[in-house]
Amino acid sequence: MEKKTLLPYLLILPAFAYLMFFVGYPLVQALYLAFTKNGAFSLETLRRTVSDYYFWSALKYTLALAAVIVPIQLGLAIVLALLVNKAFKGKDMVIYALVIPLTISDVAAGLIWYSMLSPYGFLNKVLMNIGLISQPIYFFGYQYRSREFLAIVLAEVWRATSIVFVIILAGLQMISREYLEAAEVFGASYWTKLRRIVLPMLKPSIQSALIIRTLFAMQIFGIVWILAGRDIPVLAGEGFYQLTEIKDYGVASVYALIIAGLSILLGALYIKFLKAEYLEVSR
Repeated sequence: MEKKTLLPYLLILPAFAYLMFFVGYPLVQALYLAFTKNGAFSLETLRRTVSDYYFWSALKYTLALAAVIVPIQLGLAIVLALLVNKAFKGKDMVIYALVIPLTISDVAAGLIWYSMLSPYGFLNKVLMNIGLISQPIYFFGYQYRSREFLAIVLAEVWRATSIVFVIILAGLQMISREYLEAAEVFGASYWTKLRRIVLPMLKPSIQSALIIRTLFAMQIFGIVWILAGRDIPVLAGEGFYQLTEIKDYGVASVYALIIAGLSILLGALYIKFLKAEYLEVSR
């Protein structure tokens, strides 16, 4: 075999080795732990998982958090990117300020918001000092699960909207000004250009942002664990609990596989329904 023929395989070999070692092997190990017992195929671990008291609540809350957080982040990121994409004084400083939350871990973000929303935290002190409330608003505790859910949404939107914003802003900057200038010549309004040119050409960026953000949403754990614990169970949190506290590696593997399966399914849906029209080849 000629050297030129071997070169492409040699170039992808490091990436292939990385995927096999850090993705392939753990995946095979998870499948083995989840679907075997005493070395033989068994669905007992799966049955124990789905019959667990917390499983269906964890699935419900994981999907609910993703369904609320991801659209809010996408809409907010698009609005911010459209505003920042214009030339103005201090633009770089604004972008820097918007991107700062990317440097903060989910655990740190959870601790920040816990201190802000605690009974005598920043928010309650401000509201009490200006006379809007006479006693603290309680956000945490099993009886306040709806408020805990709201606290998680606020913390996650604050922490992780930046990554969506960066992807959308990069997509906006790749749209050629020629399209917009041609539309202006024909008298297109701002909203017409946005609807007919900008958003359709942003589809690849929106698709990438949704895939990445949904992948992280399926794995949400740190912020939920800090703000709500098991009051609001999530799949990643239950997997962690089964692994570290119960020491049931099979059930933990089932949780991990469910998270991976949901991520793959939602990613496939994004790819199918968010194709960029100008990239599609008509048949």
